[in-house]
Amino acid sequence: MGTSAAFHLARLGLTNVILLERESQLGAASTGRNAGGVRHQFSQEANVRLSIESIKVFEDFDAIVGATIDFRQDGYLFLLSEPAHVAAFRAACDMQRRLGVTVEWLTPAEAASRIPGLLTGGVEAATFCARDGICDPDGVTMGFAAAAKRAGVEIRRGAEVTGIEVDARGVAAVRTPQETIHTRVVINAAGAWAGKIGEMAGAPLPIWPLRRHIFIAAPPRHGWGFDARTLVIDFASSFYFHREGANMLFGMGDPSEPPGFDTTVNWPVLEQIAPVAARRLPSLSDASIAKAWAGLYEMTPDAMPVIGPAGVDGLFAIAGFSGHGFQHSPAAGRILADLIAGRDPHFDLTPFRHDRFREATAGEVGVV
Repeated sequence: MGTSAAFHLARLGLTNVILLERESQLGAASTGRNAGGVRHQFSQEANVRLSIESIKVFEDFDAIVGATIDFRQDGYLFLLSEPAHVAAFRAACDMQRRLGVTVEWLTPAEAASRIPGLLTGGVEAATFCARDGICDPDGVTMGFAAAAKRAGVEIRRGAEVTGIEVDARGVAAVRTPQETIHTRVVINAAGAWAGKIGEMAGAPLPIWPLRRHIFIAAPPRHGWGFDARTLVIDFASSFYFHREGANMLFGMGDPSEPPGFDTTVNWPVLEQIAPVAARRLPSLSDASIAKAWAGLYEMTPDAMPVIGPAGVDGLFAIAGFSGHGFQHSPAAGRILADLIAGRDPHFDLTPFRHDRFREATAGEVGVV
């Protein structure tokens, strides 16, 4: 989000921008730990619109940004086994089609035919969008960063924000251990740490960290039986998998996981995943785990992000994407840059207002 916002500001001629990164390299936190999924299939129209714009950028990233990325559109396949989920996805599918997204409504047999070895017992329906897929988070981040630097943006690594100064006019400065940077505009793109950054300016955001695991399985002796990188999601359980080279990447949410910044691997989670994996992709039962890691979702109460002004004059947020942030970075960065530059972003940001949480608002259903 930070590099996208910096890139889009630079495209508008606003190059007096400093991007502060706490770590020694970009993308060391959630960006570098996610599965790279990119999809149109969301339940909220605003999220679908972010996807439409962002995926167009991913498809033409070299021409737009000047960097080559690995983007494979092998589709997302959602398996639906509960009546409430079927109804919600049917409504979402109608909305997505109205926006011009080609989404297929499949029978269980049709879904099984897409992935040899996939079991669909108990599945009532499925959805598939061929333009969804897997993209390279590191390549996208570095592409935005390099293009921003070429335009004059400064990127400072190892620069942790320790405070934000506010005066009668709003944001006045940002403090790091090395210096105080005087500025009237601050973008909070701190992901799972965005709530803490907001507190520094006296404008807390309801964003909290939630650990999610990713496991990589080496192929079993007889192989997986399919090569497509289609990302398959058993929606009721949140179990998902897709081919990652010769291996299989998979994971599943843990409803008992408390909020926190712990990113160590909790190996007992595999005991919860094993029966679901065996029920959907039995070949995983014969595979060995080659690698595992954990990252942080940046959750909000309605699983929707905050994009725009964030409670103090000059303070903007682009955070709280609740597990689908990377894929929306092109559109979100462009929209925020337009706002800061005083341009009309041509996007209804009502669902992303920072103060919406005082009201009852519709949330995003399609979070796994």
